[in-house]
Amino acid sequence: MTSKTIANGILRAVGVLLGVALLLFFLYKIQSVIAYLAIAAVTALIGRPIVLFLRKRLKFPNILAVILTMLFFVGILAGIIALFVPLLSEQGKNLSLLDIDELQRNFNTLYKQITQYLGASPEVVNEILEETDIDKNLIEGLDIGFIPDFLNSLLGVLSSASVGLLSVLFISFFFLKDSKLFQKGILALVAKDQEARTIKSIDKINNLLSRYFAGLLLQLFILFVIYMITLLLVGVENAIVIAFLCALVNVIPYVGPLIGGVLMITLTMTSNLDADFSTVILPKAGWVFLGLLIGQLIDNFFSQPRIFSQSVKSHPLEIFLIIIIAGLLFGVVGMIVAVPAYTAIKVILKEFLAENKLVKSLTKNL
Repeated sequence: MTSKTIANGILRAVGVLLGVALLLFFLYKIQSVIAYLAIAAVTALIGRPIVLFLRKRLKFPNILAVILTMLFFVGILAGIIALFVPLLSEQGKNLSLLDIDELQRNFNTLYKQITQYLGASPEVVNEILEETDIDKNLIEGLDIGFIPDFLNSLLGVLSSASVGLLSVLFISFFFLKDSKLFQKGILALVAKDQEARTIKSIDKINNLLSRYFAGLLLQLFILFVIYMITLLLVGVENAIVIAFLCALVNVIPYVGPLIGGVLMITLTMTSNLDADFSTVILPKAGWVFLGLLIGQLIDNFFSQPRIFSQSVKSHPLEIFLIIIIAGLLFGVVGMIVAVPAYTAIKVILKEFLAENKLVKSLTKNL
């Protein structure tokens, strides 16, 4: 091996590394565009069954079916905005004028009511906190002055997201109008002899993910109805908004239900601090907890099994491991995209590595 060959190899390796670095830097700079494309793709997958229904069952032209589907999405979005924005605006205005010291005293009141109900004096609780190396003034020293700033920041994010929203709607429209648009882009990067397998894989992925996202929306809707009925029966203010938020965070596997449950019970217990703890606040929290339990039982034993078995066709243990691994590697975002990404990978492996023993065992139900 000559010095010239070695030098060429080094230069080639440096060039490859430089090209990869530039590609990663480019992807980082356009990450917002990638996010728009991903959200638009999910929207198109959800809308695909609606478009097919309008085209095949009602005999609508393709463009009309797509327009009606997009109007349906815009209507849902407008309803959500009409539900949340006035509430956030009102609460942001109220909290910006709120006496934080008074709000602090309300939390301290709830803390004292809980300790008295449990039969422990504040002095005993402080001794326990000291023994466990926890600051005894943890509750009294809780700084909640960030709440107005947080809500104002949230409103700023929502207002600045309008450009992204329009971009997603625009891209989704063309994804639905030309269902082969994404496929054409993929085929441009695939060898000629692999096009048939690639087309088959894309069609299979589209069918599976369309059913998955449709099932996911049904799952969230069922939870929303259960939570809303529970909160309305208990008499919690803004029950629809709270139920929607708690159902929405359920999209985060395993962690989402816990976050939603804590949020719902906390808002229930702090909604009327002037009431008696043992006769009003605690029973309300108990009924809300029962509603949460019923919702999660239905979700875990009815909704999720049907989604996984009929849409992504994967074993629950298999899904559990994939979600945990994705969460460890990529955080909450990884947990959310783990199931659709894993489903797409399984379809591709089945099509291109069908003879592999491990692939056979993982994709036997596809």
